[in-house]
Amino acid sequence: MRLNNRWFQLCASLIAMIMIANLQYSWTIFVKPLQKSTAWKLSDIQAAFTLFILFQTWIQPLDGWLIDRLGPRGFISAAGLLCGVGWAGMGYATSRPMLYTLYCAAGVGAAFVYSGSIGSALKWFKEKRGLASGIMAAGFGGGTALFIPIISSTIQSRGYQTAFVATGLFQGLMILAVAQVLRHPPAEAATAAKPTAGAAAQLGRRQFTTLEMLRTPQFYTMYVMFVLMATGGLLVTANAGPIALSWGYSAGALALAASLSPVANGASRVFWGWASDKIGRETAMVIAFVLQAICLLLVLIVGRISGGWFALTLVLVYFTWGEIYSLFPAATADYFGTRYATSNYAVLYTAKGLAAIIGSWIGAILFEKFGSWSVGFYGSAVMALVAAGLAIGLRSAIAPAAAPAGVPELAN
Repeated sequence: MRLNNRWFQLCASLIAMIMIANLQYSWTIFVKPLQKSTAWKLSDIQAAFTLFILFQTWIQPLDGWLIDRLGPRGFISAAGLLCGVGWAGMGYATSRPMLYTLYCAAGVGAAFVYSGSIGSALKWFKEKRGLASGIMAAGFGGGTALFIPIISSTIQSRGYQTAFVATGLFQGLMILAVAQVLRHPPAEAATAAKPTAGAAAQLGRRQFTTLEMLRTPQFYTMYVMFVLMATGGLLVTANAGPIALSWGYSAGALALAASLSPVANGASRVFWGWASDKIGRETAMVIAFVLQAICLLLVLIVGRISGGWFALTLVLVYFTWGEIYSLFPAATADYFGTRYATSNYAVLYTAKGLAAIIGSWIGAILFEKFGSWSVGFYGSAVMALVAAGLAIGLRSAIAPAAAPAGVPELAN
């Protein structure tokens, strides 16, 4: 039956993920028009982005727990309504509370799509977790590349309000349609997990509930790593427009960066997810995290030369940052099993909410205070290096207890 074909399910979930990509990754091109139209401060506008990330991440432990038990269709149907109304409604926002409320509604919808889709990939593709979660995360990280040229053109010709409304309605309807075919796999459809390299090969023999996961040192190590690594990318995601403006670059340079960066972001998730299946999650983390620190520094050193170099360095940042959204869900399933993969990763994913506070909101405040983006970039580079060190330690962390009797790997 086609609905129980795992590639069909992956493609359906991927479409939903692409439809929520704009909610995060096209935001930066709306910031300047919003400032011009409302005269609000940069930090006030970026507070909306921070709230979106908080709702998109911190609601996931609850919806992930429910999706594991009830399935994804109902939640992703509701997501279509929330994303469509929330994003489209921002075109009519006349006050900051209204803007914040609508963006938060879209964030809740994005949470339903994200946790349901990532959880589905981990459940359907147990032997290729890195690749499957990478493909799924690539839809979120790279999907906005399809819309950036249209959004930029619409903003210039018809205003940012029209861009909000048109993309919001289209995305909401597409999510609602795709939701009707989404399913969890029956137990017999799941494929047994193959051993992976590194410490993860000794784990995953037990299906940890979320509460059991919270009693392990691996979870807290990964949580800190996630916060440290997510900060730099979110600093760039939220503030690429203001950064380009403060450095005197044209709208064309920003459009180039905004068009190429999602491609790099999406490619990062697939490439590093695939690589981690081959060389081990922790090894892939160490390499990518060190490269991320280097690339963040390149933005300050090389990205100031010209608009072309600015776009290139942002592309490099995204290619060495996006992998966290494939490596961490795959590692969560490696360490703690797949039966509760949706809710387990949803709890870990709340780390992105903390990183959003640091990267987008505090990053904007630091710029307003010091008149420079250097503090944010240097700080994010150091955080990435610390995360790489923790990834080395993760390999030698004490493994969780042995699996209890009667809990098979194929359970879903």
